Amino acid sequence: MRIIRDYQFVDDADRGATAAIGNFDGIHQGHLSVIDLARSAAPDAPLGVITFEPHPREFFAPDAPPFRLMGRDARAHRLEKVGVELLYELSFNKGLASLAPDAFASDVLRDGLGLAHVVVGADFCFGKGRAGTADDLIRFGRDMGFGVTIAPLMAKGDDTVSSTAIRTALSAGNTRQAAEMLGHWHRIDGPVITGEQRGRELGYPTANMSIDGLHQPAFGVYAVLVDVLDGPYKGSYHGVSSLGVRPMFGENTANLETYIFDFKGDLYGAPLSVALVEHLRGEEKFDSLEGLIAQMDADSAQARAILATL
Repeated sequence: MRIIRDYQFVDDADRGATAAIGNFDGIHQGHLSVIDLARSAAPDAPLGVITFEPHPREFFAPDAPPFRLMGRDARAHRLEKVGVELLYELSFNKGLASLAPDAFASDVLRDGLGLAHVVVGADFCFGKGRAGTADDLIRFGRDMGFGVTIAPLMAKGDDTVSSTAIRTALSAGNTRQAAEMLGHWHRIDGPVITGEQRGRELGYPTANMSIDGLHQPAFGVYAVLVDVLDGPYKGSYHGVSSLGVRPMFGENTANLETYIFDFKGDLYGAPLSVALVEHLRGEEKFDSLEGLIAQMDADSAQARAILATL
């Protein structure tokens, strides 16, 4: 997959694609349906996705609490896995934000990227002030020479599949509900960072990961699937994770600490992908280290039993 970040400098070989447009935070089932429509709209054309970095919501409200389900690297990795050939990861800046809907269609989609066809969700809005609608895009495409397909919104039961609904489920610890909408387990990706090494002293050495910039699921302990993406320990493992601020030790920066079952090795700096399978309990503060260790033993046994059924 090739990544293009400036719509004003696009090689001729990367023009003529069919592209799905959106933020694609989480790459959920609704996103996949839009991508599938783009794939089928012109099977012989390169398959592309247009997204934005930073997320427009981050651009307009930089001090708001983190909300993203995945970072840009995780999003790119997931899009490549589902067959996207061209990722137009456009820089969202003041210039792009100020384009009127018709200027976005002509300057970015037609002249800049040279798209043959675009696919968007039925609730798609674009251009300055989000003034452009999916119906406007159909009209612009007809006038400017590119095709437009509108993807219907997807629902699971009575609920519309959306990144917002997935965040709500994760905030409540409903990992399986989130997974139904995503089509895969919610994952936290990133490198292993240096921690306080307290887990090692307790008999539970953990791989620590930052969740800075990401939506925070319910704090507590999870049964997890762990993929080490590269390095000498590359592979898939089972484990148990603690997500939160570690109240036992008076710390207040949230992170993810993962104990990988039956694993021995140094993972510092290694890229990990941790899938949250089931929320076992909330975050607690114990009266003693002995009480904490006993609970960790129980958490590990429960996680092993749950993961053995997958």
